Amino acid sequence: MMKKVVKIIHTHSRHWVGNGFPVRSLFSYRPDAQEVSPFLLFDYVGPHFFEPHTEEKPRGVGLHPHRGFETVTIVFDGEVSHRDSTGGGGTIGPGDVQWMTAGGGIIHEEYHSLGFSKTGGPFRAVQLWVNLPQKSKMMPPKYQTIEQNEIPRVDVVGGSMRIIAGAWGDIQGPAKTHTPMNIWDLKLQADAKTELVIPKDHNTLIAVLSGHITIDDQGVGEAEVALLSQQGDTVLITADGASSLMILSGLPIDEPVVGYGPFVMNTEAEIRQAVDDYNNNRFTFAQEQ
Repeated sequence: MMKKVVKIIHTHSRHWVGNGFPVRSLFSYRPDAQEVSPFLLFDYVGPHFFEPHTEEKPRGVGLHPHRGFETVTIVFDGEVSHRDSTGGGGTIGPGDVQWMTAGGGIIHEEYHSLGFSKTGGPFRAVQLWVNLPQKSKMMPPKYQTIEQNEIPRVDVVGGSMRIIAGAWGDIQGPAKTHTPMNIWDLKLQADAKTELVIPKDHNTLIAVLSGHITIDDQGVGEAEVALLSQQGDTVLITADGASSLMILSGLPIDEPVVGYGPFVMNTEAEIRQAVDDYNNNRFTFAQEQ
């Protein structure tokens, strides 16, 4: 049985995060967290061309906290450097992924690498916010660097797909997740028609990064997201032109979602505690080596 398109999520606004990341938020957990659960937010960064940057401090966003969820950064063009209060971090380039579990609290900063700052060039990336279940929200924070050569690539009809998280048949993605989910990076040639098998109890979102596709007789263009029905276990995608897509599916986390800025918890009291902990320096930042 084919999954149906429930709705197409459109976005037209663009904003800057710091001075290094021009962002379109393709979807958010507001107003209905359950329809996109276990995902919370999808930020599409770029495409944007940066001129060489001669100032000492690279472009980016300075220290800021998170609690209660994970951030997943996938770079397509350019380079992103990261440093956090666990001592984790590093630089990722095209095809690489940073998977940061904020857990009970982390402070980090994200910025262009020194090399990319000096040369400039095209920049394009995705950052997802992935929710944590209540039992994991206060876990110790951790960090996963996933390099592009660790991510398996599979052939599909009319294209290829990288398995970042979850599985495609017997092929497992390298990311360690706290609830069942799939994160796939799909490239399709023009006029390709391909079927993907997705668990019927998953929430499924298909984001178009470039190109144009048709699903269930509905068109989906650049920076748009198709939200699919839970019913059915197959989606048929027709690429109307060469297209780059992110396929997200996951078992919903059936728990309350309360968010305030960089904190996503289950209750208002937990949000107040997160703000108090941050304001009273209970989140610490590792000193630069």
